[in-house]
Amino acid sequence: MRKLKLQMQTSIDGFPQYGANDEQHWVIRAWDEIKNYILDLANSCDTEIIGRRLAVDYIPYWLEANRRPDNPMYELAKIKVSQKKIVFSKSLDKSLWDNTELAKGDLVDEVYKLKKQNGKDIIVYGGTTFVSELISSGLIDEYHLFLNPVILGKKGVPIFDKLESYRQLKLKRSLVYDCGIVLLHYEPKR
Repeated sequence: MRKLKLQMQTSIDGFPQYGANDEQHWVIRAWDEIKNYILDLANSCDTEIIGRRLAVDYIPYWLEANRRPDNPMYELAKIKVSQKKIVFSKSLDKSLWDNTELAKGDLVDEVYKLKKQNGKDIIVYGGTTFVSELISSGLIDEYHLFLNPVILGKKGVPIFDKLESYRQLKLKRSLVYDCGIVLLHYEPKR
């Protein structure tokens, strides 16, 4: 069965978003340091799942980055554009983008159907509401968290707040980058 992998930038206190407008100014821009890890992770997946709210800006951003070989994100954009995207939406009637399908059913059922299909693994990058639902439903098989050396406090937007009880994880790998980011790769302890 294919795995669902989560990759996110987070603060030390576990928040991937700051404020109501998803401010990202706190994320350390260290692409040269973390690039190889992110490219390897993206290459291990051929499908990406996205919530509708993120998809509206996210998919066009990567399509544009893929048209510009001078863009520092070009290598990643090539991978992302080639991946099949599944957009979870109750409000869209048809897909607005190429290489994209809509998932309109129950989240758990739809993800399990995807996991049972042949192919490489599946990846999710955000947003916080969508990821929070995936986590609380026990659907994430691997966590790839880039901890930034910052504390967001009260304005941080959580992704673990829907859990009814604790979940134990097993550390698979950790990397410390010169910029201060620490990569933590976890899997659920079964």
